[in-house]
Amino acid sequence: MTRFVLTLLSLLLYSQVASAHVSGGLAGGFYSGFLHPILGWDHVVAMVAVGLWGAFLGSPAIWLLPIVFPLVMAIGGALGVIGIPLPAVETGIALSAIVLGAMVAFAVRPPIWIAAVIVGAFAIFHGHAHGTELPTAANPLAFSLGFVIATGLLHLSGVAFGLLTRWPAGTTAVRTGGAIISMVGVAFLVGIV
Repeated sequence: MTRFVLTLLSLLLYSQVASAHVSGGLAGGFYSGFLHPILGWDHVVAMVAVGLWGAFLGSPAIWLLPIVFPLVMAIGGALGVIGIPLPAVETGIALSAIVLGAMVAFAVRPPIWIAAVIVGAFAIFHGHAHGTELPTAANPLAFSLGFVIATGLLHLSGVAFGLLTRWPAGTTAVRTGGAIISMVGVAFLVGIV
């Protein structure tokens, strides 16, 4: 365990700061990968929405959707790493916020498999965005580990907020949060943000 902690600390110390969707230069290591989804508000709102919708739908979606997303995101990441083009990646990311936020705002409760397919389809776009930057990372493994952990934490923050649905006023707050996420997605789609 000590070796693991020391290795993790060394990765943090030797990594560089990232900007979301690095378009040139070199992405860093763990720290850069960790900050990638957190500094990209388009990623933040969509990933929080996944956890929020999962909590809104209840069990088993509360744990299934936040697991489906990173697993399918890895497929999108692999497509990006090997250079397979995916059209309209940024549009897909913006649409993920719009659709997932709307699912919460309008209290849409599809069968669990449909919810998982929706989340998985959008995860491809998020993964591709990460994957296209991975080959330029100073430490691809550390970068990957960073963005997967950050993704999980964003999902958990959505789940935590979504647990407010246990109370009537909380349900209103969660649905309002979904509407705000959807509006932020629209802003990304039309280029306001």
